[in-house]
Amino acid sequence: MSLQVVLLAGGKGTRLRPYTTVIPKPLMPVGELPILEILLRQLQRAGVREAFLAVGHLAHLITAFFGDGERLGVRLRYSREDEPLGTAGPVGLLLDRLGDDFAIMNGDLLTTLDYGEAFADHLQSGAAATICAYPREVRIDFGVLETDPTGALTRYVEKPTHHFDVSMGIYMFKKAAVADLLRPGVRLDVPDLVRALLDRGDRVRTHRADCYWLDIGRPEDYEEAQEVFVRRRAEFLPGG
Repeated sequence: MSLQVVLLAGGKGTRLRPYTTVIPKPLMPVGELPILEILLRQLQRAGVREAFLAVGHLAHLITAFFGDGERLGVRLRYSREDEPLGTAGPVGLLLDRLGDDFAIMNGDLLTTLDYGEAFADHLQSGAAATICAYPREVRIDFGVLETDPTGALTRYVEKPTHHFDVSMGIYMFKKAAVADLLRPGVRLDVPDLVRALLDRGDRVRTHRADCYWLDIGRPEDYEEAQEVFVRRRAEFLPGG
């Protein structure tokens, strides 16, 4: 089964201003390519033949650059938001054009994830949703004080490091499970959609893989993405 993908490309990229004042974040270059082109090239290699771009902010620049996707071997369709619809809301406009299972992806991430493997894992599980997960460390740059209700110190931890699994911004859903939760033109974010599935007892899984991942939303992460992509380009785009 071919994977259908909804790529979120409508955000304003406020954390990357002033760059994103005139360039939409999905067109921000990583190496010599826009980050969204890297994603589309990867998806094409993974067997994706059709993708939907949910566009809003500076949409005309994105549509002018990518056109119908023929250059990249992926048929591109566009869904334009007159008002921001969040990270899940755009799917409400596309449900009748999507198959039984589909993916939602942020259009500004850099990863070596095997999309085909992740989608196959989702299909095999039969879950209502699958979230691609990535391990992250968060270091607290202060001494952390733990106290009892009286204020007495019970533990002093100097600059601890916490470990978490975070969302990669790559989600797979079973259409039958989410169709009644999405409304055309109504704003909804993916975390709220996932919580709604959990609240009614639907099964939601995570997919973990040995890969690299980075969200380029912050200036420091964008700078890291530049260095990593140039150094490890063949891992992100095998064969050129």
